[in-house]
Amino acid sequence: MSSMVHQGRAIYAFFERNWYLTKRYWTWELVWLSYNIVNAISVSFIGVAAQRFTGSSLSPKQVQDLTLVLVIGTSVWTYLSVTFDGVTDIINMERWEGTIEYTFMAPISRFVHMVGSCVYAVVHGLLFTILQLLIIALFFHLDLSHTDYLSVFFMLLLGSASFIGFGIGAAILPLLYTEKGMQMSFIVRAVILLVSGVYYPVSVMPGWMQVLAGISPGTYVIQGMRAAMLNGAPIWSAAIWSNTWPLIITGVVSIPLGVYLFGIAERYAKRTGKLKRNG
Repeated sequence: MSSMVHQGRAIYAFFERNWYLTKRYWTWELVWLSYNIVNAISVSFIGVAAQRFTGSSLSPKQVQDLTLVLVIGTSVWTYLSVTFDGVTDIINMERWEGTIEYTFMAPISRFVHMVGSCVYAVVHGLLFTILQLLIIALFFHLDLSHTDYLSVFFMLLLGSASFIGFGIGAAILPLLYTEKGMQMSFIVRAVILLVSGVYYPVSVMPGWMQVLAGISPGTYVIQGMRAAMLNGAPIWSAAIWSNTWPLIITGVVSIPLGVYLFGIAERYAKRTGKLKRNG
């Protein structure tokens, strides 16, 4: 029992540390929040302008549904980005603060370290996404009366585990490559964006990309959220549960695998002196 309490306190300590870092760099938080909202609004205008692009007549309901499809895509993308960056920033911020060597020498398991930071990343991502959704809904006067909010929250929360697993794996890049590792991790995020059907149906992609879409957790989060927001699918419906089991499997596989690979990379970084702040 005492060991569990100790581990719980350690997890909370990393959560609290990341919160203090967010408060210290609150202006950057404001910049990224503004960027995500403006980007989401600009993409969502494609739905409003669809009939002008196609020259066809669309009903107000069709225009709103198309806009909502894009809003859901941009919201999930924001959540993925904020959560993913929250995990990879574990290494980047440690280097920036000059504490990475001390953290890695602390008598704390890497799993506890990652869990504490990842829990904060999930909470941070949820707050960003909910705020963005509310602002865009008001901006476009979207009718969300049919939305099942419990299903939306459930899909985001469940998808977090899978996103975190990919994020922990991508955190190896800034660990091993001091100068450009953070930028290299963007490639992983960009591939997930490409194959997850954020702005278009998975069915329009080439066959080999559809195979990759089946691996991406973003695919199932987006499909589940669209079912919840467009059709009001409840949490116990087939539309939600058909996207639930792939997320559970992906999370169960990706998190232990990510932690294991990160451990290998950490030992290599310590052995080769890559934990120093510069170079």
